[in-house]
This record gives sequence, structure tokens and C-alpha cells, in this order.
Amino acid sequence: MKDNSNIITESLNSLLIFMGLGLSFSSLQDTTKTQNKFSEKILKNHLKGKIAIIIISIQILFCLTFGIIGYFFTKVGFLKELSMGVIVFGLGMFGFLKTSIDIFENHRVDKN
Repeated sequence: MKDNSNIITESLNSLLIFMGLGLSFSSLQDTTKTQNKFSEKILKNHLKGKIAIIIISIQILFCLTFGIIGYFFTKVGFLKELSMGVIVFGLGMFGFLKTSIDIFENHRVDKN
């Protein structure tokens, strides 16, 4: 484990980058349809939908804050690389947030 710590951090960084890329592609989906019954149940309810959007926003804020602090204020190489992956993941979550807001607006039961 100690001998391969560089491989582990590179793999984790690649994982975060590709997850961010995949999440950014989620904004291309059709927002008039939901993916499953669970998300439909949450996004039809006004309060649950707002809570879900707030949780996603807090996650984005946490990822970007952690990534920026790690990137600009650390000197260690592996932590700086990992911070770049966290930043890309946080930016990719913006597409997911946009899609969630659009689905919430399209499926709300209480909209006028």
C-alpha cells in the first residue's frame, strides 16, 4: 500500500475527473421525464424537491471550497492533484443541479 500510494491518488483523481464529466453530461437529458419513481416522488413534492436542490447546492459548495483550498494552499503534490479532481467533480455537479431544477419545475404538482 505504501509503495503504490502514487497509483492510488492518480486513480482517485481520474475517478473524480470522469465522474465530474459524466455528471456534466446529465444536463443533456430530457427534463420532461424522470429516471425512476423515487426521483419522481421527491421532485413532485414541493418541500422535498427544494430540500434535494439545497442538498445538491451544499455539496457543490463543499466540493469547490475543498478543491480550491487544497489546490491553492497546499504544497504536497498528491493533495494538489486530488484537489484538481475534486474541482472538476464540483463543476460537473452544476450540470446535475441545472437538470434537477428543470425536472423540479416540470414535475411540480403545486405549480400554477
